Amino acid sequence: MAPPGKRHRAQSTKIQVINRRLAKFQAKYLTTDFAKRLVFDPSLLWVSAILLLVGELFVNVLVIQRIPYTEIDWIAYMQEVEGVVNGTWDYSKLKGDTGPLVYPAGFVYLFTILYYLTNYGKNIRLAQYIFCGIYLITLALVFRIYSKSRKIPPYMLIFICCTSYRVHSIYVLRLFNDPVAIMFLFCSINLFMEGYWTLGSVFYSFAVSIKMNILLFAPALLLAYIASQGIYGTLKQLTICAGLQIVLGAPFLLANPLAYLIGSFNLGRVFLFEWTVNWRFLPEEIFIHPGFHITLLLLHVVLLAIFAKPWFRYMKSFAKLQPTGVGIVSQLFLLPLFTANLIGVAFSRSLHYQFYVWYFHTLPYLLWSTPYSIWLRLCILGFIEMCWNTFPSTYASSAILHVCHFLIICGIFWRRHPTKDLKIDIKKDK
Repeated sequence: MAPPGKRHRAQSTKIQVINRRLAKFQAKYLTTDFAKRLVFDPSLLWVSAILLLVGELFVNVLVIQRIPYTEIDWIAYMQEVEGVVNGTWDYSKLKGDTGPLVYPAGFVYLFTILYYLTNYGKNIRLAQYIFCGIYLITLALVFRIYSKSRKIPPYMLIFICCTSYRVHSIYVLRLFNDPVAIMFLFCSINLFMEGYWTLGSVFYSFAVSIKMNILLFAPALLLAYIASQGIYGTLKQLTICAGLQIVLGAPFLLANPLAYLIGSFNLGRVFLFEWTVNWRFLPEEIFIHPGFHITLLLLHVVLLAIFAKPWFRYMKSFAKLQPTGVGIVSQLFLLPLFTANLIGVAFSRSLHYQFYVWYFHTLPYLLWSTPYSIWLRLCILGFIEMCWNTFPSTYASSAILHVCHFLIICGIFWRRHPTKDLKIDIKKDK
């Protein structure tokens, strides 16, 4: 046993070590400067992300418990998959209260699982909690993308989480299939960022099999395949994407191939004017006119062609720098992908309220890719939120939404060339 004097000196030394560590911790973290960094420094975004994820868990539970559920499509989903459960594989015979089944096979399989988990679709409360989980997983995937890319400041996460009643409603009060497709999409984007191209293609294709809007990302993704995988690799990835669609759709293709292809991949479907968010200021006869649809498609293709060259340059740079493991390099991959989707949304024949999740989580990234001031960016974000929360839509809300989309696309076009800031940040990150 050590003498009392030595024990006292040892204890004193330990106390001094602890005090030095506490002082060091206080000097490093318990400062005004560090508090500001937690709010403004993209490299510390993960701290806010963790706190907000925990907060969102409680918020969503509160929403589920306190705000009444609104039935729109859930019962129809269950009726559609119930037909498959009962042995009907002919797509033309699968229907619900809202009409025929119009989603690909992945939707059927996934919602069949939900059908059984929720007591044949009757346990709505359990379904809401499952969609709460989908919401939190989606947020975690989005936060990971933002953390790695270091593009937006942490305070913008508050706008993603706390400012959109519409998005919370779409997930846990309406139970649409759009959020499920978006979750698999963001999973695929995370995999692509890490270089897992084959697995990313599987998740991307599965997202498409739930809802076709995921194809809006395809033009930029094709350029990413070509730039990073070459022609042979691109053919391989496209084969994986197409092969999964064939495998998932096989039972329906064998039963009635034409009905499945027309029903699940119907690009000419006419939407109801009463639900449109973006074209309320048009007369209904123009809204449903095929000429209007063709014009939108042509404008969509033209704008994609205008952006194709800078996008491909971005993707080639991404392919070259991705092996370095520097997270900020992912900006070169994300901007074309998110912009392609925005262009598709801007020229959609109609946007319904649940379609907001198609691009909601990408808006901060897109706005921070423009040369606008912070206040203008926040104003654009606020106006977009206002438009999507205006029910029913008005001439003004639809027009303002188009103006906001136009401003974002123009801002991205003005900054379509790689900036010196990105090159400097890459050097700092190494």
